[in-house]
Amino acid sequence: MEFHYRNTLHLYLVFLLFPMVLSTKASDPSSSSSSIIARFQQYLQINTAQPTPEYQQAAEFIISQAKSISLEYQTIEFVNGKPVVLLKWPGTNRDLPSILLNSHTDVVPAETSKWTHHPFSAHLDQNGNIYARGSQDMKCVGMQYLEAIRRLKASGFQPLRSVYLSFVPDEEIGGHDGAEKFAESDIFDSLNIGIVFDEGLASPSEKYRAFYGERYSWKLVIKATGAPGHGAKLYDNTALENLFTSIESIRRFRVSQFDLMKAGLKAEAEVVSINMAFLKAGTPTPTGFVMNLQPSEAEAGFDIRIPPIADSESLERRIIEEWAPASRNMTYSLKQKVSLHDKFGKPILATTDTSSVWWALLEAAVGNAGRELGKAEIFPASTDTPYFRKRGLPAIGFSPMSNTPILLHDHNEFLNQDEYLKGIEIYESIIKAYASHVEQARDRHSKDEL
Repeated sequence: MEFHYRNTLHLYLVFLLFPMVLSTKASDPSSSSSSIIARFQQYLQINTAQPTPEYQQAAEFIISQAKSISLEYQTIEFVNGKPVVLLKWPGTNRDLPSILLNSHTDVVPAETSKWTHHPFSAHLDQNGNIYARGSQDMKCVGMQYLEAIRRLKASGFQPLRSVYLSFVPDEEIGGHDGAEKFAESDIFDSLNIGIVFDEGLASPSEKYRAFYGERYSWKLVIKATGAPGHGAKLYDNTALENLFTSIESIRRFRVSQFDLMKAGLKAEAEVVSINMAFLKAGTPTPTGFVMNLQPSEAEAGFDIRIPPIADSESLERRIIEEWAPASRNMTYSLKQKVSLHDKFGKPILATTDTSSVWWALLEAAVGNAGRELGKAEIFPASTDTPYFRKRGLPAIGFSPMSNTPILLHDHNEFLNQDEYLKGIEIYESIIKAYASHVEQARDRHSKDEL
């Protein structure tokens, strides 16, 4: 039922019916804590682990939840067998930019033998901890969106802005068949998105963590060549000698970045991290390698994570001139070089200072729900948010989990039920704040109003 407070008669009817509304809400079994936790467990019990996620079952579950709270829904497959489920809560002012609440349905694999409880049992222990793969990363957030909207609709709240919920596949393997294709699609263009929410991290402290950018991944492979030779002789410029020179240079750079962290001058997400992923050389035999032959080729692979505040051009010059110089018979390739700039040529960062009304809205909404945000951060790993930020859109990484150890991708991943329930309250406050905001707000990347 929708109420319009236009005259005294309407106000009288509201007060007359108010006890009835409270009574109905209290008697609604779907609003009880046990029902809310049961729905969360049901979603967690769907095995969407890579490499063979049960996407169809997850999509059917999400749509069933959408139907239960009268949300519009559609399923889109940019790639066969990998559904994007898109839900809509229409706003009353279609001219205002809309809100997108994004989450991914897939999870990483789990080594069952190393878990106290089966990773897809969603076991609730006597301390209220729910053990399951995806309990933190990030099925909790997807369900919290839905539960928050369930509460808002039950309260009679009607958004001015349309609210969209996207449940995308394949984030854990790069998001190329999920969020990337969705963000580049005509369907996405038609949604008139003004602000995006996506996943963050648990916080071991009382304060929630919020992320305005993230490090981007480069996959560097360096290859060295040289003349083969007898294992008993010393040669200049052998393939392995040149490669090890590069590895030592990379190691020194890695140490310099690590020292900045250890000294407290930069956070982990603010430095360039580089780690060797593989080393390949030698001539194999059925039982090992040829030991008296110096190989003519050698290569190594490195996982590089670059914060958006870093000078990526300087880093690439370092690769060309120092780590893989042609003068040492070396070549390189960047298997996955992600741009640090959006389509407008600006760094892929959200604004977090006083000029950003949407960041202020987040702080106020969290405060109104009785909690507090910590300092804005750069996300240390990778999520789907770059695909939206590249469109020039502000995007916030946020998972409302405080007083919680960071266990994503770890054994015995869990989330306490009280934190989960509190997170629903937080999203209820956030969605209400954003969906009812009508003032002009300009982000340095987006000219849409908020």
